[in-house]
Amino acid sequence: MNEHFIKENLMGPDSIVILAELVKSLKLEKGMRVLDLGCGSGLTSIYLAEKFDLTVFAVDLWISATENWARIKQAGVQDKVIPIHADAHDLPFAEEFFDVILGVDSYHYFGTSDSFLISSFLPLVKKGSQLAIAVPGLREEFENGVPAELKPYWQPEFNTFHSHTWWRNLWERSDLVEIVESKDLTCHRQAWENWLNSGNEYAQEDIPFIRADTNNRLSTVSIVAIKK
Repeated sequence: MNEHFIKENLMGPDSIVILAELVKSLKLEKGMRVLDLGCGSGLTSIYLAEKFDLTVFAVDLWISATENWARIKQAGVQDKVIPIHADAHDLPFAEEFFDVILGVDSYHYFGTSDSFLISSFLPLVKKGSQLAIAVPGLREEFENGVPAELKPYWQPEFNTFHSHTWWRNLWERSDLVEIVESKDLTCHRQAWENWLNSGNEYAQEDIPFIRADTNNRLSTVSIVAIKK
């Protein structure tokens, strides 16, 4: 993928920059079957196929499989990436089918309950397999409500933003996973700057919110785990 292709297909903070940092905490081997859940326009799936020679199932609810198939073919990875239009709560896969499940800028839309991890996420991977997410979040939970500088721009959907500690605690309620790490990603600012400078009309709407974060309360957080 070239820079223009990435910029043209961004749907939020730069998913490739985020994924490039996230995969440093994973062990990926050629031929693995990977579920890229909430893949958006398919950029992350294409990246995984190109860089690691993986078989990637690119699943999204908002973007049709046909749209993503066009991008997959344009990138020349049609033999490695399978686009699927599906709801995260109703995934059409066999149990223990995947070696890895990951999600970039998506899990917070559907995974804020421990029941999702247990009933929808974990059954799809084999024992010993890796699970990894990276999502918009907070450096620390807002114990006293949304800070004054962010309040004018706060939207109800931002209530799914949490610290990596919050996500860790959520996943640790299940005795079926071993947490490898949870942290704030160092790429947070770069990922958002790339999005804000992409020219996308939706990115323009995010500028006041991100610029208001003068106290660095926002973050991009990740959690990596192994299925026991």
